[in-house]
Amino acid sequence: MDSGNEREVETRKTAVANDGRVVEERTRSVDSRASTKTTVINLVWFIYGVIAILLALRFILKLTGANGSAGFVSFIYSVSSVLSRPFDAIFGVTTATTTHFTSVFEPSILVAIVVYGLIAWGIVKLLQINQPREVA
Repeated sequence: MDSGNEREVETRKTAVANDGRVVEERTRSVDSRASTKTTVINLVWFIYGVIAILLALRFILKLTGANGSAGFVSFIYSVSSVLSRPFDAIFGVTTATTTHFTSVFEPSILVAIVVYGLIAWGIVKLLQINQPREVA
């Protein structure tokens, strides 16, 4: 990772103690800030994390037969449908129905999570292309 911008400040104070000794106090502080590149890399991973969580919730809710008319479930389905739509035609959808609920297995959602992860990884690698490697 990029170490960012570091600024080191050292202050010295000299005083005379009550017994006549000269006392020197040194304070050293380091102000460290992440570089713009590091911030963008963290943002890419954050966005991927949100996408992966939404898709994973969609997968779990469909698999467990959650009630689509419930507010939370409806929200997750509507937000994540935009993210899963490009992958919907890859596989067929397997449905298991009982008297109480209908379970839907959509493997395309798992493919979407992997593909979005690869895209995020690729963007991060492009951002790090000219970054020197850290030596341990």
